[in-house]
Formats: sequence, C-alpha cells, structure tokens
Amino acid sequence: MIPSRMGATRFPGKPLADLCGKPMVRWVWEAAVASGVSDRVVVATPDVEIVEACRGFGAEAVLTRADHVSGTDRIAEVAGVIPADFYINVQGDEPLMPAATIAACASPMRDDPGCPMATVHGECLPGDEDDPAVVKVVSDLAGYALYFSRHAVPFPRNPRVEPLKKHVGLYAYRRDVVLAFAGWQPTPLERAESLEQLRFMENGVRIKVVRGEAPAIAVDTPEQADAVRKLLVRQGR
Repeated sequence: MIPSRMGATRFPGKPLADLCGKPMVRWVWEAAVASGVSDRVVVATPDVEIVEACRGFGAEAVLTRADHVSGTDRIAEVAGVIPADFYINVQGDEPLMPAATIAACASPMRDDPGCPMATVHGECLPGDEDDPAVVKVVSDLAGYALYFSRHAVPFPRNPRVEPLKKHVGLYAYRRDVVLAFAGWQPTPLERAESLEQLRFMENGVRIKVVRGEAPAIAVDTPEQADAVRKLLVRQGR
C-alpha cells in the first residue's frame, strides 16, 4: 500500500509533482510493482486528483477519509476492507525507493508467520549522526528493534563496535497489528520523538529490522524534488 495525500504542509500537491515526465506517486508505485512482493499494489489517498492520476497510468487507488493523522492510520482503514496476511507501507514521497529494499522488508513476514511487523535499516552517511531528520534504530541480537530515535543511539560512551543504523521508513505489518494501531492513542515516546513506530513498540509489538538500501533522497520540499529530477537524469531514467 502507498499512502499519499495532496495536503503536505511544506510541499502541497507533492504526490503529483512531475519528476521527469511521471508524477511522483507513479515512481513509488512502479518500485512497489517491481519488488515482486505482491500482484496487488494499492494507493490509499483522500484526494480525488490522486485517484484519477493513478487510474490514468493503470494503478489501483482507494479513496479514504481525509482526517487520518498518519499513513499507517490510512492503511488501517483500507485494511478493514481489503484483507491480506500482511501489508507493506511504501511511503508516497519516496520516488527513489529501491524495489529490492521493499522486497527485503517483506522477507521476515514471509519467512516467519509469527513475525508481527518488520522494517528496514540502511547505512548512516557522513553528517547523518547529528541530523534529527535522520532516524536511527538499535536492535537486539535477534534483530528486533530496541528503540528508534532522532538522536545518535547508542550514545558513544565507549568506541562504537558497529556503525549507526539509519532507519528507512518502510514497514510491513500483519493485519491484526495495523488494525489495532488505529485504535491506540498516541504514546509518550511517540510524542516525544514524533515517531509513530514507537507506538507499536510501546504497545508490545516487536519489530524485526532487516538490512536494505536506503533511497538517496526522500521528497519533503520542492528543492528535494529538483534534486531527484537531476539524479534521475544522471541515471538515464
């Protein structure tokens, strides 16, 4: 599922911004299709413009309520009417998300029927450590998340024995887990960090963290959209 909406504060109309001849949401949809995770890829949106654009390039789109706080809430609404074993949340502002990373996020759900939720980490690049826009994750020895933070966790009181892990905002969840999320109130750690995945953890949901390639750029501003266009041109896409 690809949650997508027109009303982004810093970049209104972002999903339909033209990126080298295609709207942004189409780049995300094509990556989801190319991942091979499922033969059904659904765009979940409160905006008729996005539904019409998606249908124009052959994508399935579902109209949702407009009052959802997060993409996960939007997916929960659609999960109520489209049953599945699990769902992958591919955010609509990630036009450079590698298809292989989407497939990696699905792998724990396929390999272990008892895995309730999964996500992905990539490599922290120079400058990421102190950037609060770059979320970090620490995990236990079995690969399950211990915490997500905008701080550089763990704190290097002693020399690091492994590099920081950069969280990639890609999620897989079982149907019961995502439906439960919609009924939970925001939690203390979630509010403190403004990270919705902490609501799952604070309610006892374990999150498997697997390695994947982080997209080069996510799009929150028109300037970042320009950077994506330049990168796509360099890549011959």
